[in-house]
Amino acid sequence: MLSNLALNNSLHILNDEKILSVSELSLAIKNQIEKNFSSVKLQGEVSGLKKHSSGHIYLSLKDNDSVINAICWRGTKLSFQLEEGMEIVVEGRVTSYPARSQYQFIIEEASIAGEGALLKLLNERKKLFSSLGYFNNKRKLPKFPQLIGIITSKTGAVLQDMRHRLEDRYPFCNVSVWSVNVQGIGAAEQVAAAVRGFNFMTQKHPDILIVARGGGSIEDLWPFNEEVVVKAVFESRIPVISAIGHETDTTLIDYAADLRAPTPTAAIELATPVLSEIKTQLSDNTFRLNNFIQRIVREFSSRLDSVSKCLNSSQFAILGITQKFDDKIERFFVAIQNFLQRESLKLQTKKLINPKEFLQKQMLRLQSKKLISLENYIRLKRQKFEASISVYNRILKNYFDKYLEKIIVLSNRLEQGSFKKILSKGFCFITDSSGNTIETKEKFQRQKGSEFCIHFQDGSFTFEK
Repeated sequence: MLSNLALNNSLHILNDEKILSVSELSLAIKNQIEKNFSSVKLQGEVSGLKKHSSGHIYLSLKDNDSVINAICWRGTKLSFQLEEGMEIVVEGRVTSYPARSQYQFIIEEASIAGEGALLKLLNERKKLFSSLGYFNNKRKLPKFPQLIGIITSKTGAVLQDMRHRLEDRYPFCNVSVWSVNVQGIGAAEQVAAAVRGFNFMTQKHPDILIVARGGGSIEDLWPFNEEVVVKAVFESRIPVISAIGHETDTTLIDYAADLRAPTPTAAIELATPVLSEIKTQLSDNTFRLNNFIQRIVREFSSRLDSVSKCLNSSQFAILGITQKFDDKIERFFVAIQNFLQRESLKLQTKKLINPKEFLQKQMLRLQSKKLISLENYIRLKRQKFEASISVYNRILKNYFDKYLEKIIVLSNRLEQGSFKKILSKGFCFITDSSGNTIETKEKFQRQKGSEFCIHFQDGSFTFEK
């Protein structure tokens, strides 16, 4: 390249009607343009955007009357992605391309021109992402998360506020923080990488992801409107809560996330239950479980009494039937004897030969026939009775086995939900001299000069305040 001295010499020669080569003239023009337009701010609409495989971006900037070619070299860091039709303000320098005798603008920095243009672009992107289905995939948040992944800046106050809120509300839950830039150049790529990184964890991955940052202008929050972030949240297998800005701030990640929180601390409240409410619910469930078990026991006891009464009444019924049967048999033999006596008298009257022998044979024949029928009848009734008893015993056994299994399951649940289980995890509770539980610091301070008892898993300790 020619120096400024060479340029002055060339212009002086040109004024003296010196004949120049095309290259000399092109270089002279190039140096003159770069000298006078080394730092320029320019506003225009992006047109003819082309992203080369080398990483360079070629485009034109135009207004109502003119167009200028522009280049954004690979490695130039922009806070947003250039798009066709976008109104932008760029800062850079003007140079020329001698091989084609064209001048062009080299982009070094860029920003979107005005809040109105940002809102217009935001609405256009919202329609595009909605048509691509980025806002349709909604996952259900777990009720009792064990690990929450927070994607935010570790230097801001947002992270500390979220930690404090979690400790007050649900201290059993752990936190894994992925620090990222939440505004400026490269912020969108870092947030998207964090979402994918949590999803790619092979061991224990978070149950819920929270993407959070404090409030700011629409320019500050713009990384959360980029497609790379919205797509990463859409493809996440882990439920995502968006907690960007204040309650009035809206970004496109809010639509792609499974839930939107008005503030970062509100995201913690949406992701976790309240410990005191869990204790109350556990106490209520324990009370209901105890009542249910007592009701089951009473029901079983009543049914056993009914079964016992049925067995006793069945036994009495059988005895009554047996007594009636014996009575009928006795009456039957009496009737037979009376019949035989009458027939014997008739035979004697007719002077039959050996009437006594005849009567004995008739009586033996009748007795044998009736006894055989009676034995068959008794045997049949006994078989039916034994079969009924067997079926009844089998039904009764299945009934008791079924409800015994339910009682065992309910007992296990009751044991898992008992306060002793909670004490075995390292917790304790305090009672006053009357045995009443002291839940709050204010109640503890009001009890002056009284005895207190701290209950542990393996016993209790009494002291005087």
